[in-house]
Amino acid sequence: MQKFDLIVIGSGSGLDVANAASQHGLRVAIIEKDRMGGTCLNNGCIPSKLLIHSADVVETIKRAKLFGIEVHGYTIEFEKIVQRVNTITDSDSDQIRNAFKDVDNPKLFANRCKFIGHKTVTIVGEDSHDILTAEKILIAAGARPRIPNIKGLEGTGYLTSNEALRLKKQPRTLTIIGGGYLACELAHFFGALGTKINIIQHKDVLIPNEDEAVSQKFTEIFSKKYNIYVGYETEYVSRENDTYHVVAKEDISGKSLRLVSDQLLIAAGRIPNSDTLDLEKTGVKLGEKGYIKTDRFLETEVNGIFALGDIIGRYLFKHTANHEAQYAYHNILHPDKKIPVNYAAMPHAIFSSPQVASVGFTEQELKKAGIKYQKSVYPYMNTAMGLALEDREGFVKFLTDKTSGKILGCHIIGNEASILIHEVLVAMRVDDNGGTLDYILKTVHIHPALSEVVFRAAAAIPKI
Repeated sequence: MQKFDLIVIGSGSGLDVANAASQHGLRVAIIEKDRMGGTCLNNGCIPSKLLIHSADVVETIKRAKLFGIEVHGYTIEFEKIVQRVNTITDSDSDQIRNAFKDVDNPKLFANRCKFIGHKTVTIVGEDSHDILTAEKILIAAGARPRIPNIKGLEGTGYLTSNEALRLKKQPRTLTIIGGGYLACELAHFFGALGTKINIIQHKDVLIPNEDEAVSQKFTEIFSKKYNIYVGYETEYVSRENDTYHVVAKEDISGKSLRLVSDQLLIAAGRIPNSDTLDLEKTGVKLGEKGYIKTDRFLETEVNGIFALGDIIGRYLFKHTANHEAQYAYHNILHPDKKIPVNYAAMPHAIFSSPQVASVGFTEQELKKAGIKYQKSVYPYMNTAMGLALEDREGFVKFLTDKTSGKILGCHIIGNEASILIHEVLVAMRVDDNGGTLDYILKTVHIHPALSEVVFRAAAAIPKI
């Protein structure tokens, strides 16, 4: 049995903690069953955004005529697009792994693991039967695509986001089951490059967790570009040679839908990898959906065992995991001076076309909670840069507390939404009790930059 001061399971954001702890003098083991760098680098945000940029370039070409520019033909070299992305991400991942060669601290164990006792894990591999133990353990083992229970689906060779990001041949027609952010980002990538897109979504809008005004507008825009079937439940999947057949039924009318495509993508959310670790052997408790239960310090019910990232299910974003890693590192090293994670103004973005960015409460959440609020919605086209960009659909929506004026939420759909949201994040984080629109309204905004749309949306909120 090998004894360490800290065992880190997962080489995404957990890697930051492992490296920092080893530099602090702790003897650290890091366990990674897959490529180094975690989901974000290998199967998530990095490769998907690199691919999506190619789609954005194509959309710019397609819209060039709006600005008096005629483009006479272009060629999609799909394999080169994917090869470029895989070369970048695989190289980065390999560099991380190579950095651990001949390094004894942190010591890398490149296999999967499972718990076999209290704070004790075994490395599971053909040539490995190492047993490790440590007083401190950080579980950052992430999540994986959720596969719904659909009749006939198993064994058809369907894609998840993992495989979709590495396809060498562009599909002629792609059917996507699911309507969340992953489905919509990948629909944008393949669709902009010329693939015919079908999306089957069981809820009545795409990206249903967004503010209702945003999800409705987004669904409307996507429906003009792709075949969108909202309110449909997929009932059956089959494959004959290279052709997929999907049968779905509309929830309200019972109307049956039959779709044919040469590729099928399952984008129905994600589930935590907690079920692979035999956590009951070390006493770590799980919540209803299999996420690891942690307190506000990221510590589980077992003293000294911490968890962060997708596997705890609070916010399934890489920037959240990176944020949590700073607290995990501090709380592991300073158990008597632990600091609770500050999740205030935790944002997210969807890199589709249009882009979406959001922070705070949605309007439907405020209604459900009975919180009194004020709102404003300001369109991009009422600003000089919005007009220049011909963004006729984009808008910024603010929600503020009716009594205090504090920003409760901001939701943006349109060009550069993922960048525009940051001014709002600073305003919301500047005060521990939440910021007001004054921080935005008292800032001089460059004219005619697109950020004027945020300023004008803030100014449109009724004065208290």
